[in-house]
Amino acid sequence: MDINEQQKGGQPAQTQSNQPGIESIMKPRPLQPIDYIGSGKLKNRVAIITGGDSGIGRAVAIAYAKEGAHIVINYLEEHEDANETKKLVEQEKVKCLLVVGDISKEETSKKIVDQTMQEFGSIDIIVNNAAVQYLVKNFTDITSEQWHKTFATNIDPAFYLSKYAMPHLKEGSSIITTTSVTAYKGNEQLIDYSATKGAIVGFTRALAQNVAGKGIRVNMVAPGPIWTPLIPSTFDAQQVAVFGVDTPMKRPGQPRELVGAYVLLASDEGTYMTGQCIHVNGGAIMNS
Repeated sequence: MDINEQQKGGQPAQTQSNQPGIESIMKPRPLQPIDYIGSGKLKNRVAIITGGDSGIGRAVAIAYAKEGAHIVINYLEEHEDANETKKLVEQEKVKCLLVVGDISKEETSKKIVDQTMQEFGSIDIIVNNAAVQYLVKNFTDITSEQWHKTFATNIDPAFYLSKYAMPHLKEGSSIITTTSVTAYKGNEQLIDYSATKGAIVGFTRALAQNVAGKGIRVNMVAPGPIWTPLIPSTFDAQQVAVFGVDTPMKRPGQPRELVGAYVLLASDEGTYMTGQCIHVNGGAIMNS
């Protein structure tokens, strides 16, 4: 099926019980960049990807591997998805290190950096990608526990991982954060999530200015509605069935459709870009 026809009109109604969700049980499975053809843009570089076991993170891991990078994947506890991603990465004749751990904890970021340096001796690319979101219809129903959990998972690790990795980064290194269309247009039922994604925008632009003199670039990608495990583990079955159909392209995006942006920002093709945001959202017009 042509990708422009994939899931037009929606997808089968479905839900999952726990975030961040399991890719292997989604119907249909998200489209990953299995047919992506690399050209050595990231040869022998080392990339850390949080939430790299599935969804957008998996897509970036596969594409980076096909471009020649060694991959470090942090994930929570989705071992089946993580091992499947590891297998796909290692098919490209590069190394893949899995680091399990709750990214909302500061010590997990330190562990990721320590294990990466022990295994590879260098860090070239960081992709701060892991996130959670919780649907709440009434603003006053957002608990303080949920608010702090969302911030601890979505924005705090961008600070901690970048901070612990910074002494090992060098001229030409790249930090990429995953923000969201919600940072620019909001979402009435995802207030705390939208707030964290807005915080990521400010963090990315400020850090980009701070480290530009070191030759380190900091950019972001703002996905629109993308078909990942986070969707059936967030929304009810009826909302999942129509997810993404309100975009100008009338369908959700696929993880494979974002990898061009992440490869550009990590590679030498993007050396004059820092503090910038690439919007991949099916046609929504955003002020970047």
